[in-house]
Amino acid sequence: MSTQHGTRTTHHAPRWSEFLIETLVRVLGFSSIGLVLLIFLFLLREGLPVFYQVEPANLFSTRWYPTFGLFGTLPLILGSIIVTVVAILIALPLGVMTAVFVREVAPNWAREILKPMIEVLAGIPSVVLGFFGMIFLAPLVRQALNVPTGLTAFTGAVLLAYMALPTIISVAEDALDAVPRSYRDAGLAMGATKWQTIWRVVVPAARSGIVTAVMLGMGRAIGETMAVMMVTGNAARMPLTLDSLFRPVRTMTATIAAEMGEVAQGSVHYHALFGIGILLFVLTFLINLFAAATIFKKRRKGGLR
Repeated sequence: MSTQHGTRTTHHAPRWSEFLIETLVRVLGFSSIGLVLLIFLFLLREGLPVFYQVEPANLFSTRWYPTFGLFGTLPLILGSIIVTVVAILIALPLGVMTAVFVREVAPNWAREILKPMIEVLAGIPSVVLGFFGMIFLAPLVRQALNVPTGLTAFTGAVLLAYMALPTIISVAEDALDAVPRSYRDAGLAMGATKWQTIWRVVVPAARSGIVTAVMLGMGRAIGETMAVMMVTGNAARMPLTLDSLFRPVRTMTATIAAEMGEVAQGSVHYHALFGIGILLFVLTFLINLFAAATIFKKRRKGGLR
């Protein structure tokens, strides 16, 4: 009996521990989803009133002067878009080429040094990078491009590109590492050179992971606040001219950070700032949805083939 009882105990103990671990994982997973939903509901509660307190023609006009009752969000939306797009155009080729070098070209000893260094770059506080941009990058842009001020959209884009690089490099390098070794061997066996195998076999096979890396880098760029607020000039103007890239702009995140501490709670201006947060959330959601749809479409075509 004692042997049977001991046997039953040893059989039931792993089951109970497994059940507790699974329950804990589920609770933590659902709680994280619930916290995100609560944040979104709070954002809706505080931001939706502005959409019926302010006329749509005013809310989507070209002038942002809350003191005079002007809540035009178009300069803020376009400012965020131009800074983010230029930052990704700068960071994408640099990030992908660096990931290819780290994974496919660099020797093992160099890879062991470069990967921790890249991850350390992601931990630099944004306010430190903002000071660097104000002191070194902005004067360099002003002198090199001969513009009135170095606090421009281009300066913010360069700084955001640097901040997005660690994310793009790390995720793209993981995607390249996930490509099976047989793909490389097959390309070399067909007579392709090493570089032809990398660019025509390995990189296309890791395309979905590279797209994910770009989307994560874009999310980092469009959601950045302090660094952008310090180097873009914070001028709520419409960036529609050809030289808008080299003029001051103002982003949505910088507007929320700069004005939320001074606004009266419950005022129209207060709800307008939360409305900007809703617009930022929708814009980010559409970017991620487009990326997910693109990846799904490519995988589906690959499966059909």
